[in-house]
Amino acid sequence: MEEYDYLLLGHGIAGATLAWELRRRGRTVLVLDAAQPDSASKVAAGLMNPVAGKRFALAWRADELLTAAGTLYREMEQHFGQQFFFELPIWKLFSSVAEQNTMLARSADHPWQDFVENAGAPLPPLPGVHSEFGGLHIRRGGYVQLRELLAALTAEQLANGGLRHETFNWQQLVTDPSGITYAGSIRARHFVCCEGAAAIENPYFKWLPLTPNQGEVLDVECQGLAEAQVLNKGAYVVPLGNGQFRVGATYRWPPFAAGTTPEARLELSGRLAATTSLPFEVRVQRAGVRPAVRDRKPLLGRHPEVPVLSIFNGFGSKGVMLAPRLAALLADHLENTDLELWPEVNIKRYQALYQATPTQVGAAGFSS
Repeated sequence: MEEYDYLLLGHGIAGATLAWELRRRGRTVLVLDAAQPDSASKVAAGLMNPVAGKRFALAWRADELLTAAGTLYREMEQHFGQQFFFELPIWKLFSSVAEQNTMLARSADHPWQDFVENAGAPLPPLPGVHSEFGGLHIRRGGYVQLRELLAALTAEQLANGGLRHETFNWQQLVTDPSGITYAGSIRARHFVCCEGAAAIENPYFKWLPLTPNQGEVLDVECQGLAEAQVLNKGAYVVPLGNGQFRVGATYRWPPFAAGTTPEARLELSGRLAATTSLPFEVRVQRAGVRPAVRDRKPLLGRHPEVPVLSIFNGFGSKGVMLAPRLAALLADHLENTDLELWPEVNIKRYQALYQATPTQVGAAGFSS
């Protein structure tokens, strides 16, 4: 029997950061992952933005989350000797005089703290960029090359035996008060579900209000477009180096198309054309399914009746910014139950939705 402190399901940004956090604390961790080539984490632009959304509001706990994320990604860079985190300003470009007036009027109330630099100052012109209505300079943003980071983490853990590529079989999971046994050969004190949108089929946690959301991105070549900042004018334009950019992302609720769609390609190409007059060529189009939650806060915590099972999920499009700090938060809680989770992310906020009976919990042959 192989014995571990933790068995994790899923190696996207959630599972990978939690596994890193637990291992740095000296815990033994095994991760099982289905190795989907276009998971949400591998498709994402990896953007970290303290001011975003339709309301263009300051992100929840922005300072704390950005600080923790920067620290973790720098630590990973040092470990691998490779750069993954690129701290760049984000330019929010106004699309009209009306938007310009609205944003500048809001800035008088200082809603973005120090994350927006001198809101009334004009942005310097950039070749080929449509910035005739001005914009805002957002500080402390940037992006993480998630695909490359996850590849490095995956290669290391496959070599070390800490990660296995396989499809999880819920029929082979057995729980008891002191831990779990999986496939008759793996024993762990804790089992943490980090499987992203696939959690809608998780027999223990499918009562949570997780709603998958499909997003598509384009990788384009646009020679001459400035690469010293991220641009945002209806879509994010993230520099990847050597005249390459990632443009995204779309948001589509179920039902989903199978794979990429011509509608998303047309939509994102149009948004890029509204940002720059420079010619561009689409090189790659990808689609992934994000794990979104109705209140836009992640889902962390232990199962109400089977506390050896926990969930770390629901990061939507903000996993790269949220996961590092919340991985530490969950690890603190799992190691010491006296350390409470933040109420905004604790699954106890949805306790009223939990109506599982012993028959439902054991419907697939589980034991508890």
